[in-house]
Amino acid sequence: MLGKMTLVADSGSTKTSWLLRRAGYDDIRVETVGINPVRDSDSTIGTVVGGVAATLGSYLSVESDSLSHSLWRSKLDIFFYGAGCIEPFKSAVEDALRLSFAGSTIVVESDLLGAARALCGHSEGIACILGTGSNSCLYDGHEIIANIPPLGWILGDEGSGAVLGRRLVSDALKGELGDALRSSLLERFALSPTDIIDKAYRQPQPNRFLASLVPFLVEHRAEDCIQELIIDSFRSFFRRNVKKYGRDDLPVNFVGGIASQFSEELLQSAETEGLIVGRIERSPITLMAAFHD
Repeated sequence: MLGKMTLVADSGSTKTSWLLRRAGYDDIRVETVGINPVRDSDSTIGTVVGGVAATLGSYLSVESDSLSHSLWRSKLDIFFYGAGCIEPFKSAVEDALRLSFAGSTIVVESDLLGAARALCGHSEGIACILGTGSNSCLYDGHEIIANIPPLGWILGDEGSGAVLGRRLVSDALKGELGDALRSSLLERFALSPTDIIDKAYRQPQPNRFLASLVPFLVEHRAEDCIQELIIDSFRSFFRRNVKKYGRDDLPVNFVGGIASQFSEELLQSAETEGLIVGRIERSPITLMAAFHD
């Protein structure tokens, strides 16, 4: 007998992770390109969501040849947490889900609320995202009650992959890294100074380009100048975002690739700023699903 099912999505600007949870069965996981309704057209969002519906239908039909599309879709509770899923933009995601999953119960919220629910569950805490971009919030166990605006990689996003990459190429081109590291960086990514300027100022999505340079920081994190760069970025994130909540008594929790790759530097920076780090998770999707169990 087909019971109630929960579909949870964790969507950033680069990729979306989908998890279908059913009592008594293994989870089904699907990965697609990222969905951001601030950036993406309605047709683009609809194509991605329609593909997920078709993929899940294929998985489920293997278990039951007689299972109709309308039956399994009507049994779904869908919780979509995504970048850019704020008013008025999130309605584009809601419409696409409603079209592909007719009869389902649909909730679309921000990726930050999803991270908070994954990291803190039903307890109050501070939840942060450190990935290509960065964000933070004060969470009361159910909803976000305060949020320092991240402002994007040009005006904010301290500690993010984009800002770490921006600082890296800036230091390289201004002679702060030394000749050896500068040459190593340019050779590692087959870049010239002109290429960097072009990708940062003229090509689309420069934040992704800058974040793509983060592996160099991982590889050379033992260098003093690289350690200083990373620590300075994280301390700036704590000072300009987290400490403004005035709740130094609460644990500060993180999701995202940057947080997980640089957990040691993150812990060191937090200790210097007098803060306590709680959980650090690369991906929140399983914890998101657990929140809705």
